Amino acid sequence: MGKHGTPDDTGSDGAVSESTAGESSAETSSPTAPAATGPDADLSALDGAGAENAKVTAVVDVTDVDPRLADPEVVAEAVAPQRDINTQVGGALLEVRGLTVQFGGLKALDDVTFDIKRGEIFGLIGPNGAGKTTCFNAITGVYSPSAGSVTFDNKPLGRVKRHEITRRGIARTFQNVRLFGEMTALENVVVGTDARHKTSVFGAALRSRRHYREERDAVDRGMALLEFVGIGARAAEQAKNLAYGDQRRLEIARALATEPKLLCLDEPAAGFNPSEKTALMGLIQKIRDDGYTVLLIEHDMRLVMGVTERIVVLEFGRKIAEGTPSEVRENPAVINAYLGVPDDEIA
Repeated sequence: MGKHGTPDDTGSDGAVSESTAGESSAETSSPTAPAATGPDADLSALDGAGAENAKVTAVVDVTDVDPRLADPEVVAEAVAPQRDINTQVGGALLEVRGLTVQFGGLKALDDVTFDIKRGEIFGLIGPNGAGKTTCFNAITGVYSPSAGSVTFDNKPLGRVKRHEITRRGIARTFQNVRLFGEMTALENVVVGTDARHKTSVFGAALRSRRHYREERDAVDRGMALLEFVGIGARAAEQAKNLAYGDQRRLEIARALATEPKLLCLDEPAAGFNPSEKTALMGLIQKIRDDGYTVLLIEHDMRLVMGVTERIVVLEFGRKIAEGTPSEVRENPAVINAYLGVPDDEIA
């Protein structure tokens, strides 16, 4: 790749997050609504502050990117989380207690309890219909729990709205890719940075010094994140034209743009071939090593066992096991859930 952000060839791997949108472009804006990729993509996928402004298409000039971002060390420094976190490393960043989600007479999640420690990669697994995504949605504010509680960084989430949950530091990706298809890869990531912007509508309209500085920083951080996830060469390409794997990586980059304390990945390896899954494992470990905490939902057991430090297993909405990958792998209840071993053999 010659000049930063100028694509040399076409795609490889990426996707979207529950980030925010707004006036985070580096130049001007056009009043046309961006097309989101994926069968059910819409603006509700971006639940941060100012999401109502996500209809505005950003215009970001990749030639404005700081040339120092060609240096991997500068990229790592730019991507590293800058937020204050109350929880000490190794302490419980997320505490789930007795979480229950009920739809009519059906309990999709039944009295689930676990902790996620700051600085770890935590896995949430289970067969289809086990309640994994329901748990994800209850944590991130998509569903309101019927009972139980969720505490994040020593503060209860309660009935906190989704955009406020994003501001508090929880970002997520989705099973189905949700991107602004008409926007470039860089513009999609710049949208995510709006979660941390402090410029008022009045300040943005007047192009205040703070607004200009936030836009400038958003472009540089967006480019750094694209480099970090491995698609910096695709910065100027429209999201809809990226290869599926690159769209998944783009979704992760946009989630990271919100500067989360906890990054939640919902089946990020869906549709990947073995080599792409291996590369994804490396990326997830790289994200953790850079200072982030990761919650991973995934069906691929090789990926989960190879990248996580602790795992919780759900079946029919209830927790049936918790422990290290080796402990979970040997747990009779987990073997029964996945392989259908007769109950009398695990009694």
